[in-house]
Amino acid sequence: MVKKKRINIVWLKRDLRLQDHAALHAAEQQDIPYLIVFFFEPALYQHADTSIRHLQFQYDSVLEMQERLAAFNKSPFMFHGEAMAIFNWLNEEFHINDVYSYQESGVQVTWERDKAVASLFQKNEIGWIEFQRDGIKRGRSNRVGWDQDWFNTIKQPLILNNYRPQESISCNHPFPLPEDFRAKMESYSAAMQPAGQKQAWKYIKSFAEDRGKNYARFISKPAESRKSCGRISPYLAWGNISIKQAYHFIRSHPNYEINKRAFNGILTRLKWHCHFIQKFEMEVAYETRCVNRGYESMERANNLEFIEAWKTGKTGYPLVDACMRCVIETGWLNFRMRAMVVSFLCHHLDCDWRTGVYHLAKQFLDYEPGIHYPQFQMQAGTTGINTVRIYNPVKQSQDHDPQGEFIKKWVPELREVPATFIHEPWQMTQIDEAFCGVKIGIDYPAPLVDLKESGKEARAKIWGQRRLKKVKTEKQRILEKHTRPSRPKSS
Repeated sequence: MVKKKRINIVWLKRDLRLQDHAALHAAEQQDIPYLIVFFFEPALYQHADTSIRHLQFQYDSVLEMQERLAAFNKSPFMFHGEAMAIFNWLNEEFHINDVYSYQESGVQVTWERDKAVASLFQKNEIGWIEFQRDGIKRGRSNRVGWDQDWFNTIKQPLILNNYRPQESISCNHPFPLPEDFRAKMESYSAAMQPAGQKQAWKYIKSFAEDRGKNYARFISKPAESRKSCGRISPYLAWGNISIKQAYHFIRSHPNYEINKRAFNGILTRLKWHCHFIQKFEMEVAYETRCVNRGYESMERANNLEFIEAWKTGKTGYPLVDACMRCVIETGWLNFRMRAMVVSFLCHHLDCDWRTGVYHLAKQFLDYEPGIHYPQFQMQAGTTGINTVRIYNPVKQSQDHDPQGEFIKKWVPELREVPATFIHEPWQMTQIDEAFCGVKIGIDYPAPLVDLKESGKEARAKIWGQRRLKKVKTEKQRILEKHTRPSRPKSS
């Protein structure tokens, strides 16, 4: 009988980097050689929240890690298959001592996967050492002391990962990436932000050195924010850079003092990033049901034609349509525009938040479950604890894209429409339409709804629901579980 080789394993998930990496550091401290693995799991990527752009970003990130670790015989192995099947095979081939990974605050399907894997490890006496991610604490029942815990975590020194050469580990596994799958991985759109640690640092450095000076000034502008915002969200979502790395770099940068307002703004948002993930870590049902169960009884029109028009950027409201087309093409929008398109779907179009939540999850290159679902519900007004914001897309357009430059870039049908009408093209006369070469209702859609009427109906509906006993009861539960004790009570 051939004696199995004794190894450790580092299981990569949303932590695709080589520095400030606790799992890789822990494996490196042992005298046992270790295998680094990354799985493309059909059960996960076939879930309604995942799109090819997510997989391509992960693939390119792992390729970069392979290149950097090749000299140490530690290049990550990519597998295509379910985690249980892969770990069963690895357990048959090797004597696995320990598995190191980060905890994942993912959707329910990842949580079920992890529980099954934990059972497999326990059965086979394999240790599983999971590390806390970015100050997100598993097992919390409330938020008492969370802020201070987060700061204590983030202010700790960065982990300096050093890699020693090791003997090559043969791993001729039966889980290769199918040829058609690999071909898709290699067709990543140039319109998306490129993946990997090198790109993550390129973006954060350019922010701190120059772009960030206008962060606060342009944060709400759909066009200008594409340059002035940090644009590191995809790299945080897939772990090309850690929250701690980003926080330390910006806070200690020589330009901090001269750009203090802007830099403090993005530092605050790094904390908010973790704040929302902590919510999801504590209540994964955010993905599929209203966190305030009192809103489950609220009736919605859910007009299928309206939903499809919203998804494809054909609502007749130029800024909404520009945003939807932009995110489909590039994978990114600033926060205000994300909030506006969700508000428009749920309030003005009177659609349940679940009719659009997976669509946008697929579009966002920086899709992070722990942020996406709590934020979506907050904008949809289904928490019962947050102020309900019903964005007027015409006012947002006038305030943040006054000349319609962003609109004209993404809605070429309106390219010749003057700024006078760009926010409300349906106000044009037939002569105006002829002059611009666009006919509303034919070349570009007429508005799906009347904003004044739809806004009035939405306010009546959402505030009427808030008076229900179940909504009020759930509100107290949510306040006790998900908010800081110092948070002022909302009415």
